[in-house]
Amino acid sequence: MPKGYWIAHVDVTDPKRFEEYRAANAAALRKYGGKFLVRGGQSEPRKGKLAPRHIVLEFESYAVAKACYDSPEYQAAARIRDAASNSDIVIVEGYEG
Repeated sequence: MPKGYWIAHVDVTDPKRFEEYRAANAAALRKYGGKFLVRGGQSEPRKGKLAPRHIVLEFESYAVAKACYDSPEYQAAARIRDAASNSDIVIVEGYEG
């Protein structure tokens, strides 16, 4: 079964509040087995306009990735995220090849 991923591009507008989000999302990510593959770090956009922060999370499957995002635990954290940043997030199914 292919893995599932969250890919996010984030522009943090309130760093202190964003730290609250990071603390709040930990329970949901732990519960659903989310693993950070990319979390910030150095980047160099080559085409288009991207937010300055990039995140990639891996889950055991696409269904688990969606369940985590839709969970009450993560949705509570997402409200904090939305108050502290502008973000684009997509859930994608990995390639099984």
